[in-house]
Amino acid sequence: MDAEPLHRQLGLTDAEFRATVDELGREPSELELAMYAVMWSEHCSYKSSRRYLGRFPTEAPWVLVGPGEGAGVIDVGDGLAVAVRIESHNHPSAVEPYQGAATGVGGIIRDIFSMGARPIALMDPLRFGPLDDPRTRYLFEGVVSGISGYGNAVGVPTVGGEAVFDECYRDNPLVNVFCLGLLPRERLVLARAEGAGNLAVLLGGSTGRDGIGGASVLASAGFDDSAEGKRPSVQVGDPFEEKKLIEACLGLLDAGLAVGVQDLGAAGLSCATSETAANAGAGMDVDVARVTRREPRMNPVEVMTSESQERMLAIVRPDDLDEVLAQCRRWEVQATVVGIVNDTGRFRVYDGAFDARGVPGENPCPPAGEEPSAVSSDYMPLADMPVGSLGDGPNYERPVRRPANHDALLADDPAPELGASFPAGTDLASELLALLARPTIADKSWISRQYDHQLFLNTVAGPGGDAAVLRLPGTHRGLALSTDGKARFAALDPRTGGRLAVLEAVRNVVCAGSRPVALVNCLNFGNPEHPEVMWQFTEVVEGMSEACRAFDLPVVGGNVSFYNESRGADIDPTPVVGVIGLIDVLEERPPAAALRNGDRIVLLGETRPELGGSEWATMHDRRAGAPPVADLNVAKALNELVVALVVDRAVEGLHDCADGGLAVSLAEMAIAGAVGFRVTVGGALACFSESASRVVLSVDPVHADAVVARAKAAGVPVSVIGDAGGDRLHAEGAFDVALTDATRTWRDAIPDAMSASVKAP
Repeated sequence: MDAEPLHRQLGLTDAEFRATVDELGREPSELELAMYAVMWSEHCSYKSSRRYLGRFPTEAPWVLVGPGEGAGVIDVGDGLAVAVRIESHNHPSAVEPYQGAATGVGGIIRDIFSMGARPIALMDPLRFGPLDDPRTRYLFEGVVSGISGYGNAVGVPTVGGEAVFDECYRDNPLVNVFCLGLLPRERLVLARAEGAGNLAVLLGGSTGRDGIGGASVLASAGFDDSAEGKRPSVQVGDPFEEKKLIEACLGLLDAGLAVGVQDLGAAGLSCATSETAANAGAGMDVDVARVTRREPRMNPVEVMTSESQERMLAIVRPDDLDEVLAQCRRWEVQATVVGIVNDTGRFRVYDGAFDARGVPGENPCPPAGEEPSAVSSDYMPLADMPVGSLGDGPNYERPVRRPANHDALLADDPAPELGASFPAGTDLASELLALLARPTIADKSWISRQYDHQLFLNTVAGPGGDAAVLRLPGTHRGLALSTDGKARFAALDPRTGGRLAVLEAVRNVVCAGSRPVALVNCLNFGNPEHPEVMWQFTEVVEGMSEACRAFDLPVVGGNVSFYNESRGADIDPTPVVGVIGLIDVLEERPPAAALRNGDRIVLLGETRPELGGSEWATMHDRRAGAPPVADLNVAKALNELVVALVVDRAVEGLHDCADGGLAVSLAEMAIAGAVGFRVTVGGALACFSESASRVVLSVDPVHADAVVARAKAAGVPVSVIGDAGGDRLHAEGAFDVALTDATRTWRDAIPDAMSASVKAP
């Protein structure tokens, strides 16, 4: 049997191989083919998605850098800017959860300080299968340990996130990581290799074989029983090296010693060198003999495609090289000149030519057991290609097909059946407790206790609330951050699910009294070669775009993660969004998501019998029906009212209605405030509906009439549903539960599940 052609082994299709031949006018060398393979992978090239991503609104007066750079950057006033980014590390985390998650954190942090920003906050939107599965518990424990192990050690606080548990993620967990950094506006730097004669300096860790082909092997293909064989493609992180690298890079930028900076992430040195040159319209020569290696006998393909962690590329002027090297020595960071910028428009890779040609610097000592590289000025390039060709890549218009059963799926409303099973007057206490015990709703402090969320002492509100709140140092203002995703809704109606993801993230930050100013997204989908998946993707993008335009909310960056499938089954479409809100005056902590004893309980928004995609319907194995209506005008009116109420300190506590519906939101506020309530809300459908654009308020009785009047004036539906007090959760004609029982059920669900043994694959 003939061996499979090399290009197919590397992940290139026959058509893509022919495209490389057309690009070069000849067959590519082995190194060229390997670089095309990693750079044209789905993860690096966005070849199935980028024709649709232009639909997002990306501009606003405060946007300094939009999509396409290492991170989006917005102006927040007082000479300060914020850099923000969200990424996925799904496939590596499924193979090796600790290092997969840890290196996801390391990579997103480098994206932030590559822009000149100091990373000050992390968030972790996570998705796993059911916790009754020993392997899920193994993955969950490993991922959380990896995030905490890296984030705590590198010194960046994890201030929030979310964790969702659903059957569709059993074999394919999602590990998304969000990072935010702060910078003086004048320190902003872009990934540009400008200036012929300037030098490309590789900073940080040495290069090994870990992570080779990570982008193409792990993130650009589905999973099956062979996943164990992909374990060598997972990178290995070193947070202490990263901490040194942060200080060294920010020091170079403060001193004006770097023309451009880019991190080495997916595709490693191939990506960082070629992209910085292409971004500047320049060319670059690279010598792999200049790369410090920690393993012997690495060939040029391995050196150029390794995704070893904690490495950055800085473009520096020759006259500044000595000072750059001195700064790096101060922080004990390795620094070697690996490339030189030129004006040829070509990207060329050599092995042993720089020393002979007098390029500043010298070949590093080889690893133990290896002879020094031979040098010669006559060596021909191992790769010679147009500098932009690696980044151009294919741009596919894949088949798009709405599923044949979609109309039937939407029409199969679970409300009539569930309403009949739980008629008016039914005791719903056991239903409420069962929802509070579901890991998606239950207390997540088992996760957050492993994170240090007070590093830098900027955290005003940490994990557990609707949004994290940070001080903007040196000002009287703050930031609110939230990450949210609505896969259950997107699985039923992707466009509405995309809208609802944006609506919830925005609603969470307005509950902190902030004005939403930017959004980043991580779009997690199945196999793009399945037409139904591409239909889901295009519909989600449309829905998110509609919501962002309605809120004048620019999308400043994002990530697409395809091929989230296992054993032929695609995950539910999972758009995760991170929203940043600006708090104009932060003089005290915003109201918490808690009830206060003696307060009136006020509901903003309308509750309809909308159970499609709800947690309650899912708990009863009903996964059909239409998701809640996502009315953008209603949402906008609600958001503006909520911000005004919080800014005016007209409410003592507030919490958005989301997973589990009104009954769960009330229970969560009661648990947080350690006080019960007496309310009248209706029966099962009203208790557990997940209608959008609703917020529960805890209001001083003195101010209740004024709050109701303001809501009516704003055109927002409003009702006073009861009072906070006592030690029981009581809803007239629906449920009556002891506060202690609700608290214990909610608090112990995840720790009890995790007390069982875990199982490595």
